Amino acid sequence: MSTGSERRENRLFVTQNTEYHLRGRDCVAVRDLWSGRWLDKHPALGKRLYGAVMPTTRGLEPLTEPKGGCLLWFENGENDILTSRIAAISRPLKTAVRHYLPSQIAA
Repeated sequence: MSTGSERRENRLFVTQNTEYHLRGRDCVAVRDLWSGRWLDKHPALGKRLYGAVMPTTRGLEPLTEPKGGCLLWFENGENDILTSRIAAISRPLKTAVRHYLPSQIAA
């Protein structure tokens, strides 16, 4: 078993209604869980993941890395995007890559 650094760049974050596919820190695909459709006009698509926050009784607390129960925070100029709570984090299937933004596939 290797103890080297993680080489895989693609991550999948699943919320109540949506899958967010990231390559590194960039959102490269979004899929609606209920319809199964890939969304080409979602506000997070093409945006950089700024971080994650955990809702608490004291408000939103910043996290160094996303984890279950937290919200993803995407940069979007004046109107940043917060997702609903993360239900699962995993690796996307290889077949999902064909739905990624064209500029990100070879990156």
